Amino acid sequence: MGLPTHVTGHGARCANTSFPVETLGRGTQEITGMVNHALANQRAGEGVCHVFIHHTSASLIITENADSDVQVDLDSYMARLVKDGDSIFIHTAEGPDDMSAHVRSVLTATTLTVPVRDGRCDLGTWQGIFLWEHRALPHRRRVTVSFIGQGKDRDS
Repeated sequence: MGLPTHVTGHGARCANTSFPVETLGRGTQEITGMVNHALANQRAGEGVCHVFIHHTSASLIITENADSDVQVDLDSYMARLVKDGDSIFIHTAEGPDDMSAHVRSVLTATTLTVPVRDGRCDLGTWQGIFLWEHRALPHRRRVTVSFIGQGKDRDS
């Protein structure tokens, strides 16, 4: 985990932390725990968390984390929607999965905004934050978590 940067004043806190995620290739990886860890290091209290991925061929989603069949179905649907090596793509320099990965990223999201309550993401019962790798091979991705809101006291 990178060290957080802080700006505070009048009880407000603004902090940013970046961390790497080693993907396993195409598919989803839950990063809710990593985001909550970043918030804890930022001494987040109540506010909002902005999560950003620094890449154009991977994305962020909030989806069900209780049944992994959901992620399998999402991958299957996206594979049907955006095919690797589609003949309409002219950007092919990095392989048949590159342009399809860019399209998949544009169709999903590279940023998420999540409420923070008591220093943690205030997600629904079955929700988790996932990094969705759209390239076929593993990659090292960078995610930044920014917190804006009321910070926790050092002693709490």
